[in-house]
Amino acid sequence: MTLNNTDINKLKELEESLWREETRFDKNYMDKILAPGFFEYGRSGRVYNREETLSAPTQKINAKLPLQNFSVHSIDTNAVLVTYISEVKYDEIELGNRSSIWVKASDEWQLRFHQGTPVNKSI
Repeated sequence: MTLNNTDINKLKELEESLWREETRFDKNYMDKILAPGFFEYGRSGRVYNREETLSAPTQKINAKLPLQNFSVHSIDTNAVLVTYISEVKYDEIELGNRSSIWVKASDEWQLRFHQGTPVNKSI
């Protein structure tokens, strides 16, 4: 897949929407962008399925935007791997390496998979 700036900008907008409370906890919005069969490996190591993600309670997200080191990598004609570093303030600032697989279906991007991996601050 040859990615154009429109696709890259849209993917960045979609990924960043997952770090904004007004979109991340909007069930109708999330239902539209989560692909059937979506699942996630969280930073904690816990596995979340689509229904758990859709029913997550609203909470404060203290993420730094824009996302750091945002990059899009083509997988095939209708799939990409998005990678970036998240910076979120909980009790302290936590960094994570993030990866998402987005698939294009009916001209719309949907999130199929996401993974968060903690970054050791001493590295």
